[in-house]
Amino acid sequence: MSEIKIVMNILQRNDEITLINKKLLDEKGIYVINLMSSPGSGKTSLLERLIAKLKNDINIAVIEGDIYTTKDAMRIEAQGVPVVQINTGGACHLDAEMIKNALKTLTLDKIDLLVIENVGNLVCPAEFEIGEDIKICILSTTEGNDKPLKYPLMFEKSGVIILNKLDLIEFTDFDKEEFYRDIKSLNANVDTFETSCVKNQGIDEICFWLIRKIENKKMNFK
Repeated sequence: MSEIKIVMNILQRNDEITLINKKLLDEKGIYVINLMSSPGSGKTSLLERLIAKLKNDINIAVIEGDIYTTKDAMRIEAQGVPVVQINTGGACHLDAEMIKNALKTLTLDKIDLLVIENVGNLVCPAEFEIGEDIKICILSTTEGNDKPLKYPLMFEKSGVIILNKLDLIEFTDFDKEEFYRDIKSLNANVDTFETSCVKNQGIDEICFWLIRKIENKKMNFK
């Protein structure tokens, strides 16, 4: 019983800090993405391509979450956008307190889009709100189409699901029909995109979608 109480207290405290983060980010009119996936889905590669397409038109910043290394943050920094590294030291997700501290190091008045690249994990990140406008889950064809039903919370809470590595699907037994049927059974209103970083497939479509979301938020919080 005490363990349940401890978990509830952790989530309650996280929710309290999330409201602080959300208020600050809304006041600045910053559109915030919580980008989640399992390790190896191509999350950072996709983010690199989105930044390259968008950085001349909008101001982008990234908060990079990893357990130990700074390798992904270095890749994002090479794109010429502000990046803050969070190393969790073993924790499998980012929480609201980590984001609150990271926001203090960014010049928020100069940001239109903030991407929070969460720790690679299909379980814990979905449980913790951090002040985002939307959760986006990336799944690669090489992971198999069974993941939505095995990790339902991630797919229930995501507003967008991106099926990545389309260039490799012919080398797998990934069943797209079953995949989309499963995610729609969990989340009927979710938006979906298909991408390949190797073939630059689907990148423009996501960019157009993002620009609309950013413009809408700025209009709503003027």
